[in-house]
Amino acid sequence: MIEVNEKIAIEHGLKKDEYKKICDLLKRTPNITELGIFSAMWNEHCSYKSSRLHLKKLPTKGKKVIQGPGENAGVIDIEDGDAIVFKIESHNHPSFIEPYQGAATGVGGIMRDVFTMGARPIANLNSIHFGSPQHKKTKNLLRGVVHGIGGYGNCIGVPTIAGQTSFDSSYNGNILVNAMTLGLVKKNKIFYSKAVGIDKPVIYVGSKTGRDGIHGASMASASFDEKIEEKKPTVQVGDPFTEKLLLEACLELMAGDSIIAIQDMGAAGLTSSSIEMASKGNLGIELDLNKVPCRESKMTPYEIMLSESQERMLIVLENGKEELAKKIFDKWNLDFAVIGKTTNTKNIELFFDNKQVAKIPVNTLVENSPMYDRKWKKAKLPKKNKIKKEFINKLKIKDILNKILSNPNVCSKEWIWQQYDHTVMGDTIQKPGGNSGVVRVHGTNKAVAATVDSSAVYCWAHPLTGGKQVVCESWRNLISVGATPIAITNCLNFGSPENEDNMGEFVECVQGIGEASKFLGFPVVSGNVSFYNQTKEVGIKPTPAIGGVGLIKNYKQMITMDFKEINNLVLIIGKTEGHMDQSLFARTILDEKNGPPPEINLFNEKNNGETLLQLIKNDLVKSAHDVSLGGIITAISKMCIKGNKGFEFKKLNIFINEIEYLFSEDQGRYIIEINPSDLQKVSKILEKNSVHFDELGKIVDKYLIISQKTKVTIDELKSYNTSWLKDYMN
Repeated sequence: MIEVNEKIAIEHGLKKDEYKKICDLLKRTPNITELGIFSAMWNEHCSYKSSRLHLKKLPTKGKKVIQGPGENAGVIDIEDGDAIVFKIESHNHPSFIEPYQGAATGVGGIMRDVFTMGARPIANLNSIHFGSPQHKKTKNLLRGVVHGIGGYGNCIGVPTIAGQTSFDSSYNGNILVNAMTLGLVKKNKIFYSKAVGIDKPVIYVGSKTGRDGIHGASMASASFDEKIEEKKPTVQVGDPFTEKLLLEACLELMAGDSIIAIQDMGAAGLTSSSIEMASKGNLGIELDLNKVPCRESKMTPYEIMLSESQERMLIVLENGKEELAKKIFDKWNLDFAVIGKTTNTKNIELFFDNKQVAKIPVNTLVENSPMYDRKWKKAKLPKKNKIKKEFINKLKIKDILNKILSNPNVCSKEWIWQQYDHTVMGDTIQKPGGNSGVVRVHGTNKAVAATVDSSAVYCWAHPLTGGKQVVCESWRNLISVGATPIAITNCLNFGSPENEDNMGEFVECVQGIGEASKFLGFPVVSGNVSFYNQTKEVGIKPTPAIGGVGLIKNYKQMITMDFKEINNLVLIIGKTEGHMDQSLFARTILDEKNGPPPEINLFNEKNNGETLLQLIKNDLVKSAHDVSLGGIITAISKMCIKGNKGFEFKKLNIFINEIEYLFSEDQGRYIIEINPSDLQKVSKILEKNSVHFDELGKIVDKYLIISQKTKVTIDELKSYNTSWLKDYMN
């Protein structure tokens, strides 16, 4: 047995004072297995030791919230006895080291979080971020990640309905892969992870345990250095076909009344699953590690407890139900083993070769885990830049539009989503490439909309404003398809929390997310924090990803963004003030990286969005798209491309420069298409609700006509927008 000392504890990612605290709590020195368990449970990835203090401030309750944070996933009510279970999680570090398996097991892990609660997965989404397109690793990382996401989701037969891809040099050394899943469940058949009752059998099901993924959770809680290649053994290997069997076996068992509690073996494997179940139930748990099905010989207790082999679950069963459960898992050709029992000791006790190899009070691992109030710096709101009007006036709108539409962060991502099966299961009614993905609730008229968004540039410029903006962006994307927003999940990707600037970015982004979700009635029901996204001392831009979910009561009222009919009128809802700082125009055309992000007016966001929903419910809207990256003209261009129709701007009666009007990124705006005969009705509703709007122009045949001098064919627009990514990957 390895003699544990402070040096070994530090190698496990623990700090000196944390190791001392462990010795004080145990009143002795831990053995190597116990040290491994503490290092897994006390790392940032599992314990949220730097973030818990701030996450507690987020609004998590609402009329439609059945389960908020603290379970495997959040649950919301979508009426008629139905509920949606959903969550987003990061798999950043593994995906940078081994892109295919890192991304694939990220998708597999998030799906297990959802079906462990009794829900059948109905949709996947993802938010993926890569370094500069010029960086030598970017292309291979992008290809590997996309193949991994598609490979796992396609094989298990769950559609990937929406996502987001961005490029920025801050991700050169740390890409981000955030995976999100939605599942459908009956409200009376939701399963939780709280163990209840004494002497209840603890069951291991799924794949066998191997040596893959050992220290995966610890690796996710560390910065990268030049020894990154050595970390490859900590990346798990996934098997979607086994996961499909596990999904069906679990749902079959869940149809009865055998399960008391169920938890997937995700980060930290058997360690976290057993301890979390015991902690939630205020119980002890006893495991015989010789009974754990292993696929490799001579595995030690340390390896068995810390393995992150995929496609495994831990179940607490009712007494006497073992044979019934075993028959189900045998039928699906999966391992099934009774490996222990619940106890009243409030300890986790591990036995191997008839010897006790670990005994730890559960509360020392959970309630007594460290919680840090780390120092952080408040960000100042940058001063506004003065745009050089004489320079702007020399620019040609057509040239700017070409550059903006072909920008890696605006261009069509069809090369990516064509590799995902987005129609499997037969209920996808809005595919990737729109404002939100939409799936019908099978056999009903209801549909669920989902979107995932982030805005690292705004969050980097001013974290508080950026945090608000990304929640509002999610809200607008749901409303643009006619969905009533219900709740969000978040994946908070940041650099080291030990750096005061990074910690400040985190604190203020969380504050902004909290303020926006509270005001909009859009609570946070689940999520994940990913710190240490940095190489050596260089961290990523702060990147909170927000996954939003909403309900469309009648899917026939769903809205798409493609222009529908020639001569229909187009309005813009919301005021255009001409905010250029941090816009795509400022950064790509002017090469200006400084200045504040656009202001967020939460009252206008709520009022504009709810009023647009009212118009949609009255069948007054033919198409809609929110205005975000690239401004009005980018949104209009995308609606032209999607609908294969042109658009003619009215003579703009504006108080700002034409370029500022077309390319500014003021928030809270939507572009809508209406029938000319409905203009009076629409105007009346907007005016009654004090919503600012302007008539932009009308839909025409083949051209985007900006002025008498400037017009672009739809084919040119398509060429600008669709060629960059295809050319880059070829």
